[in-house]
Amino acid sequence: MTTAAPSVQTRELTAAPDWWRQAVVYQVYPRSFADTDGDGLGDIRGITSRVPYLAELGVDAIWLSPFYPSDLADGGYDVADYRDVDPRLGTLADMDELIAQLHAHGIRVVVDIVPNHTSDKHAWFQEALAAGRGSAARGRYIFREGKGPDGAEPPTDWVSVFGGAGWERVEDGQWYFHNFDVSQPDLDWTNPEVRADFVKTLRFWSDRGVDGFRIDVAHMLTKDLSEPLPSQAELDAMPQDGNHPLIDRDDVHEVYAEWRAVFNSYDPPRTAVAEAWVHPSRVPLYASIESLGQAFNFDLLEADFDAGQFRRIVADNLVLAAQSGSSTTWVLSNHDVVRHATRYGLPDAERADDGRPTRKHGNEWLLSGGRTPVLDEARGERRARAAALFVLGLPGSAYLYQGEELGLHEVAEIPDDQRQDPTFFRSPGIDVGRDGCRVPLPWSAEGAAFGFGASGAHLPQPEWFGAYAVDRLDGDPASTLTLYRRALDLRHELQTDEQLQWVDTDRDDVVAFARPNGWTVVTNFGTEPAALPAGEVLLSSTALEGDALPGETTVWLRRA
Repeated sequence: MTTAAPSVQTRELTAAPDWWRQAVVYQVYPRSFADTDGDGLGDIRGITSRVPYLAELGVDAIWLSPFYPSDLADGGYDVADYRDVDPRLGTLADMDELIAQLHAHGIRVVVDIVPNHTSDKHAWFQEALAAGRGSAARGRYIFREGKGPDGAEPPTDWVSVFGGAGWERVEDGQWYFHNFDVSQPDLDWTNPEVRADFVKTLRFWSDRGVDGFRIDVAHMLTKDLSEPLPSQAELDAMPQDGNHPLIDRDDVHEVYAEWRAVFNSYDPPRTAVAEAWVHPSRVPLYASIESLGQAFNFDLLEADFDAGQFRRIVADNLVLAAQSGSSTTWVLSNHDVVRHATRYGLPDAERADDGRPTRKHGNEWLLSGGRTPVLDEARGERRARAAALFVLGLPGSAYLYQGEELGLHEVAEIPDDQRQDPTFFRSPGIDVGRDGCRVPLPWSAEGAAFGFGASGAHLPQPEWFGAYAVDRLDGDPASTLTLYRRALDLRHELQTDEQLQWVDTDRDDVVAFARPNGWTVVTNFGTEPAALPAGEVLLSSTALEGDALPGETTVWLRRA
């Protein structure tokens, strides 16, 4: 059961310092959102042109993935200048206008900050290359001499996150460390100049009206590179307990304490959320009020559509949020993973003894070009709708990824010669990369690039995108877009605090919880119908028949 989408309502932008605790944040991947100049890349003006759409959707904030000058070696996460806009995407004046338009519609702005590394085109790195050994310019990065009589071997056998060697040799023979792509040299966060420059960047965007920051790989900034450097095998065997040489070090919170002082100097305070892939016991350190204030909870990105997994993840993360005094975040999709409508239509992930997937869920399907295993599209979409209503009913903030409100699937059929993700190039035949979730959005069923822009799109859009276009779904009471609009509208009415009480059901595959205002959320994760609890049906992810709750369906009820 769905109803027609509400009319556009501009919500007032209040000065409440805790606006983020219950916010619905919509991730915009700028290069794939909307293109106004016809060059195939989405741009800042394109986002501005779609502000009414975002307002009608009902989001509280948008998170902008990087829009900075970049060679796009890693989708914009190779930043050449942290205090400017890529000229292919627009200007600082365009950014100011976007912020103003979003604020006028009651929508806040969160921007991505990428502090672990710069682009190799950044002025600092170019200066480092020219300055040579022992220079102050090289001291901003991690340069080391190589091994062997002529230094021709890398300092260690460390492997990049994207595959391949983690060290690259420069012309004069030294090597620099890059945790990610070769075009992304890691910064040295023991350098006071590095720390001061990022404070300057945070103030630059805060002064322009940005409301918060998403911190890329927040757990990887600080490093202990004391000699002798360990091998990759030794690194892999070390516990990540705050003392690991490269990952989740306790001293990173000295950086974030300085940032917190900057955030708190504004009224209302600027917010921050950490992308920190760390052990759950370590998450509260990033989410504490002394550090960044909130941290992503990625557990649902790795979960099957399974009642036990969902309930455990919710319970565990509410405990972690209480420990930090923050609110948790709920994420089903983002720019780094296979879209959840597709994950849920594929066989469940193979899992290790600890419950973690043994490899990226959906990677085999992508490697086959979307041929095997067979994707059950309808089931994936049905489960995705149910999961969306489940997480939007939870206490805390919810992060949506552009296109999930359309029910979009992952795009598998991208020719190798059109792929862009460095993961694909650095690990051929092992990981196809993340391009499939970054394909430009379909705004219209007909016309050039499905309404994305006047010409083509920087990643190929498949023919089936037309069925998911905004103009095809707009006004359809049964569409996923209408479901999201109605859910966000109701959530603003019902979401008053962060309390949750589990409700017993008579089935292991049915999960129910009660929220304030007499609001109950019930999800049938199984395939057989379940008894529908008493109460007024406010919203359902699929059509209801009589007093039964269909399989793979979530319903919102107002208790009698």
